Amino acid sequence: MIRPASVKWLPAFAAFLIVLALAGPLSAQQERSPPAGLNPEIVNSIVSLRAHIAPEGQSTDTLGQTRSGNGVIVDASGLVVTIGYLITESYAIEVTLADGTGVSATFVGYDNETGFGLLRAELPAGARPMRLGNSDQATEGDVALVLTAGGPLPVLPVKVVSRRDFAGWWEYLLENAIFTSPPQPNFGGAALVGRDGRLLGIGSLQVGDAGVPQTHSPGNMFVPINRLKPLLADLIDSGRPAAKGRPWLGVTTKDSPYGVVIEHTRKDGPAEKAGIRPHDIIVGVGDKRVKDNLEFLRRVYALGEAGVTVPLVVLRVEGSSGTTQRIEVPSASRYDFMRASRGL
Repeated sequence: MIRPASVKWLPAFAAFLIVLALAGPLSAQQERSPPAGLNPEIVNSIVSLRAHIAPEGQSTDTLGQTRSGNGVIVDASGLVVTIGYLITESYAIEVTLADGTGVSATFVGYDNETGFGLLRAELPAGARPMRLGNSDQATEGDVALVLTAGGPLPVLPVKVVSRRDFAGWWEYLLENAIFTSPPQPNFGGAALVGRDGRLLGIGSLQVGDAGVPQTHSPGNMFVPINRLKPLLADLIDSGRPAAKGRPWLGVTTKDSPYGVVIEHTRKDGPAEKAGIRPHDIIVGVGDKRVKDNLEFLRRVYALGEAGVTVPLVVLRVEGSSGTTQRIEVPSASRYDFMRASRGL
């Protein structure tokens, strides 16, 4: 039986409620009922995890071979949802329950597009899962809790400070992401819990502009749990979504005043094979100009599924001059590329 949450968490919860109160009154738009009391069953659904990644994995260069974070038990059979980058390409996963018990776990599935990952842990009798909430109802100004399995702030009251699209440099576009403040440093796989005690999102990133883009407003980005619901059966059955998914080019990017700069191309990936080089500047997709990574990804994904040819308009600077050219990139499936690169 999983024991109730350690009482050392409760002073932390009380302390941060005091901090939240001392921060001043909420505006009329922000004022919401606070979350219900800290239910031990909710806290006990949070686990810590440690994943060991295959040395030949495509993600080891950026994320390392050992990764630690949090997860949330979401059904009585031991299904745990976390953020996928913690467990993708893993060969072994260790899970620690709220009472300190270590249990074995196995990889279940990963969705590149949302970032969700699933694993299954061997739970003792009496383990209680957290119920999934409705993340569409999480609106700017709502008060919620961020729960983690450890760290300096295991129970952190937060506000939802914005809902907006997020674009990552690794070809990642998440629509209507949930941004909260203050920041939780132990964010990977953390649980965002609503006033009804249900799961609203899974922690993905710590950001510097949670409130308004390109302003100083530290916080976290959470993947809305509603994005998991239509994928759940596919991830459990086959480890990935059944659909082809979005077109993947194999690039990492950064914004610049001139367009979207290619920082890196994946070896033998679609962009490299088509002739895209590091330092190329993407100024358009087809006949549509792009000014930043968010617009670039929207244009690419609007073309169709993985396999579609992506017409990139590229500014290539060599020496003191630059030339603009159109390069056709036959896109691929990120899943298929990762499997092929590992000989699967």
